[in-house]
Formats: sequence, C-alpha cells, structure tokens
Amino acid sequence: MGLDPGLRRLALGTLLAAYPGPVPPDWAVDLLAEGLAGHTLFGTNVHDPAQVAASTAALRAGRPDALIAIDEEGGDVTRLAHATGSPYPGNAALGAIGDVALTRRVYQSIGAELAALGITVNLAPTVDVNTADDNPVIGTRSFGADPVRVAAHSAAAVAGLQTAGVAACAKHFPGHGATVTDSHHELPTVDAPLGLLRQRDLPPFAAVVAAGARAVMTAHIRVPELTGADPATFSRAVLVDLLRTEYGFTGTVITDALEMKGAAVAAGGVGPAAVRALGAGADLLCIGAKVDAELVERVAAEIVDALTDGRLARARVEEAAGRAADLAAWTRAAGGSPATEDTELGYAAARRAVRVEGLLTGLDQPLVVQLHTESTMAEGRVPWGLGPHLAGVPEIRVIATETDPATLRGLAGERPIVLVGRHLHRLPGGPELIADLAAAHPVTVVEMGWPAQWRPAGVRAFVTTYGASHANGRAAAEVLGLAG
Repeated sequence: MGLDPGLRRLALGTLLAAYPGPVPPDWAVDLLAEGLAGHTLFGTNVHDPAQVAASTAALRAGRPDALIAIDEEGGDVTRLAHATGSPYPGNAALGAIGDVALTRRVYQSIGAELAALGITVNLAPTVDVNTADDNPVIGTRSFGADPVRVAAHSAAAVAGLQTAGVAACAKHFPGHGATVTDSHHELPTVDAPLGLLRQRDLPPFAAVVAAGARAVMTAHIRVPELTGADPATFSRAVLVDLLRTEYGFTGTVITDALEMKGAAVAAGGVGPAAVRALGAGADLLCIGAKVDAELVERVAAEIVDALTDGRLARARVEEAAGRAADLAAWTRAAGGSPATEDTELGYAAARRAVRVEGLLTGLDQPLVVQLHTESTMAEGRVPWGLGPHLAGVPEIRVIATETDPATLRGLAGERPIVLVGRHLHRLPGGPELIADLAAAHPVTVVEMGWPAQWRPAGVRAFVTTYGASHANGRAAAEVLGLAG
C-alpha cells in the first residue's frame, strides 16, 4: 500500500536532497514537481559555470521555486572552484584583516556569482567562534577566536550575500568552534555551561539574526546542559527555546547533513534522524551528499509513518514545510543588487591577510616542500599550496612521517627550504621534521591552516596565510618573491 499522496508531498516539502553527476537525473527533477523542497549542489555536480547554470535551469523545470543550495564559503570550502581552489580567502583571513566592509564586499561578490548561476541558498557563512586550536573541522572557516569580531564579520557576510539576492544560512548553531572532533565522523561534545555559551559561542548568532539571516544551520554537537545525550539538531531546547524564543529567529532552520555520523548514528539512521529533527523544531532537512531516489523516498516514508503513528504532529511538519516555502519565496522575490562577481577582490584581500614573522631574505631558488595534510569532508579534495603560483621553482610533496630530513637537505643542497603546510602544530611528524631541518638548514615555514600559538624554533621566518585557497596560495608566493 502506497503512501498517502498528501502526506508524502508534505514530507517532501521539508527535504533538501542531492544527486550525483553534472546533469540532474530525471528522478531529481520529478521529485521537485512532486513537492521536494530542493537540492544541494556538491563538487561532483560542478564542471564549469555554463554547466551549472544549465543544471539549475533543468531543476527549475521541475518547479520554479525549487531551493538550490551550495556550500560556497570561500577559502578552504568551495564547490564552484573545487578543481582549482577558491579565488577568495576564507573567513579566518577576513577576520585577520579586520575590515568589515571588505567582508561584506567579498560575500556580495560570492553571492553575485551564485545568483548568476541560479543558486539561491548559500550554506554559509560559518559563524562559529574557533576557540580550540585543534578543532579539526572549523579552523580557518571561522572569522576568529574573538566573539565580538566574529559577530561583526558574520553580520557583514550575511548582508553581502543577501544583498546579492542569495539567502544566507549561518552555521553551526549553537556553535561548533570549541570542539576537537569532527561531527562527520562522531558526535562531538561541548561540555560548557550556558553562561559561557552566551559569552563565547552565541554572540555571532545573535548578530546574524539581527542582520536578517534567512536561515540558520544546526550543529550535530552535544551540549549536555542543553541537549543531554543528543545532538543539538534533535534538541527543542536549542532550536525552539534558545534560537527562536530567546534570540527571536523567525527564518528557516536547516539541519546539517543527516547522513553525518553525529546525527545518523545518534538516531539510528537518516530516516529516524529526519523525524527527530523535525520534532525538535528543524524545518528543512539536508539529507547529505550521497543521495538517490530510494533514499529520498525512504526518508519521506519515515516522516509519513511518524505522522501516522503520532510521533510527529501534522501541525509541526506543516510549519516546517511552510518555512521552507517561505525561504523559496524570498529567493524568488529577492532579485539581488546589480553587483557582479569580482574575483580580483579576493586576491587583493588574501594579500592583506598574510602575516610575516622573521626575515624573508635569501630565498633565491629555494626547495619548496609541501607537507601532505588530509582534507576534511567539509573541504573535500581541493588543490592547495604554492605550486600553481611558483615561477620556475622546484616543489616536492611529502608525508612528514615518511620523510628523512637528511634526504630533504640533500635535495636542497645550498638552497634554502620553504616548508608549506596546514595546521602544522598538529600534523603527525610535522613539528619534528621542521625542528630537525631548521637545526642545520635555513628554513622558512608557510602555515596555511589555523594560526595556532605554536611557532617552531630556529626557522628564518614564519608566514601565516589564514587559509589555503587559490587566493591565499598566490598571496603567499608573492610575499616570498616566488610568484610568476
């Protein structure tokens, strides 16, 4: 016996799905016509601008007001530029510069590019206050460790995107910056009193609500004082009592991907996670990246079953679908400003973010060594480093734990060594390799990850870029005098 058509359509109206490949399959378009709220685009959906524009047009053939979302944060997290790296610096670089007007212009430029391609929701900005140097998933995606600075830049980013006619989705409520585990792989815990959260993690969310952010994304993190043993995505105390009642948010609450282990494992699967998120007050459920028609139907069926057996109240699901529809209506009416994409703005901003400690002298024809770092699931496999920007300078890529310092010294000969890495303070074997090299050779370090307090002894200079985007890489190469 099939699902009740009306309840199925209602359930679909709360779901943000995805599909594989550069061309939307028929089922992805058909589901939109049948009530699906929209789709999220990932790197696998992106080949070039013309193809993306054709894809969004095909999706709108299913329904003109379909929500089409993407994670386009700039910096280390990009989908449109996943093949090359983003032409914009990320939030850490913008926060380091400290120019709120520049942050607004950068996000308006990103928004203009998205709008031109038919994308209506940016799952950005990340407004988490990164207070843990070892945070494996936020890091340079954050505007910094100071709540006041993060709040100011977060509001500016929201204003920039929405001026361009693209809905902003601030993430990850109530704050992912103090975690030291990745919610893609497990359920992180922020064991802090609510008073500390109000001082440290929540000010940026208050700022984006005041700035009119159309959406806020939930975090799959556990805050025992608020959520008990569950993630915030399943907590009414977080999504209703705190976000809506205390902070006055009236927009759309979007979940982080329910396929992530921080949610799916806690609930016993994506379908049960969808039911729990709706019950807690979420409106638009991001299923994840690996989605097919069968999974969408399974999640919708779980929601319909919950409506039928009383686990979910129909009024709650109607409210959620209504808020998703309101978001779609705003994106259709927003229009945006006549501003256009300005990628040179991103490169200029990246140059302003670079910080140099020590002396950049004697760098004629160095051996450039990039230390391999695993990418997070949020970042994906996006190229980074100095390689594309070097003019006739050798570069090698190595794994720190598998590299003999004597071998590198032999390759360098009389030339200096430039070591390039991300999050070097916690890279296995990284600090030890740098210390060994610097003890007997002129070494300059380029840190393209989160700028922790750690500094290696004995190096000639320590260069911080506050990110690893294409723009950050070019800026570093220019500062070192190595750019073509």
